[in-house]
Amino acid sequence: MNTRPAPEKHLKSIGPNQRAGSPAGIYSVCSSQRIVLEAVLQQAAEDESPLLVESTCNQVNQFGGYSGMTPKEFSDYILGMCRRLGFPREKIMLGGDHLGPHVWRAEPSEKAMEKAENLVAGCVVSGYSKIHLDASMPLGDDSGGWISHELAARRTARLCRAAEDSAKQLPQQSPAPVYVIGAEVPTPGGSLASPENVPVSSPDEVAGFIDVCRSRFSEAGLSDAWNRVIAVVVQPGIDFGENWVKPFDPEAAHRLSAFHDKLEGAMTYEIHAADYQSPTTLEEMVQHHFALLKIGPCLTHAFREAVFALSHIEDHLFANHKDVRRSWIREMICRVMKENPGHWKSHHRAETPSDWTVLFSYLDRVRYYWARLEVEDALARLSANLAGRIELPLLSQYMPSQYKAVAEGIIAPDPALLIRHKIREALFPYAAACRMTSGS
Repeated sequence: MNTRPAPEKHLKSIGPNQRAGSPAGIYSVCSSQRIVLEAVLQQAAEDESPLLVESTCNQVNQFGGYSGMTPKEFSDYILGMCRRLGFPREKIMLGGDHLGPHVWRAEPSEKAMEKAENLVAGCVVSGYSKIHLDASMPLGDDSGGWISHELAARRTARLCRAAEDSAKQLPQQSPAPVYVIGAEVPTPGGSLASPENVPVSSPDEVAGFIDVCRSRFSEAGLSDAWNRVIAVVVQPGIDFGENWVKPFDPEAAHRLSAFHDKLEGAMTYEIHAADYQSPTTLEEMVQHHFALLKIGPCLTHAFREAVFALSHIEDHLFANHKDVRRSWIREMICRVMKENPGHWKSHHRAETPSDWTVLFSYLDRVRYYWARLEVEDALARLSANLAGRIELPLLSQYMPSQYKAVAEGIIAPDPALLIRHKIREALFPYAAACRMTSGS
């Protein structure tokens, strides 16, 4: 019987265990896509491992975010899914990513910070217990294109105070929030730069921010909260963009890796934009103390690949069947993206979403459109058309890994099972690298 600890205890143990020579970690999934989350829950259930699911400030906030959900609605959504699938409540931990004034960064600082405090408070009272306090960006009335560690630390402490005050409203025996801080936060959802310009955090900069943040927490009466800071966000030189992935280079990150031994208490490194790393580089990252891996786009990218593959199978099966109403889901996605360009236009040079650099990009801006009603209807039509009708030669052509799983009797050739298998195929290297797979 697997006796892995609850997520809170697991998170607090990663840094000390790493410094004691035990290279384990944890992955954190940032997504609201239902089928992706079902696949993630299935993987964690099979591994009997704790699971972190997080939402970003853009995705979920008090005004709905791009998902249309408030923190309470997101919490209800995830926990309802856990109940429906029989996943133990004590094994899942909800987190808030980039919780701070990012969404309102163009507004005057006081107004932006008030909204950020409300966001943090709303997440905590909704059951989020892992809180990434991100006050690293300049706000509307800040001069220049950056802010000092001192100002970032003061704003971080202010956000923490909002979280601690809100935690007093939670039922007794509720776990106290744990925190992630960080001054070097990659662009959410992937980079718009190039692989040649991906930096590695300076250990001196990381140490400086930790020192000033510790001082500001102490001044604000938040010493107990400081003891619950379980990670600092750093950049180990990885990222991804429209058509590139920058892999982890242990030599380039050597000094930062060595500085992990000087982190205090429960602290470890949290790594954003860890998507699309190979199994080998993931193993190396965890072994070099980059142990809390944030992912999301790589999973929705795998979901998109699976849906498009099934749509090609549908095309072949029903090309000459006038009596079958096909899903036309690829065309539907392109139409919806063209009519609503806000989520992809600023990230791509292409003029149309049907361009391969948009549709198949690692940035996966397609993920913002799956919840549209017309797209959901098209996906339901695709699944209904293919139920019990997928021919194995076509499956071999378009989904070879899933064909192998069907041939070996691991799964049936059902659309939903094939999609989940494809997502778990992308997720599995992260679980393996973090030592969270069955038997590890």
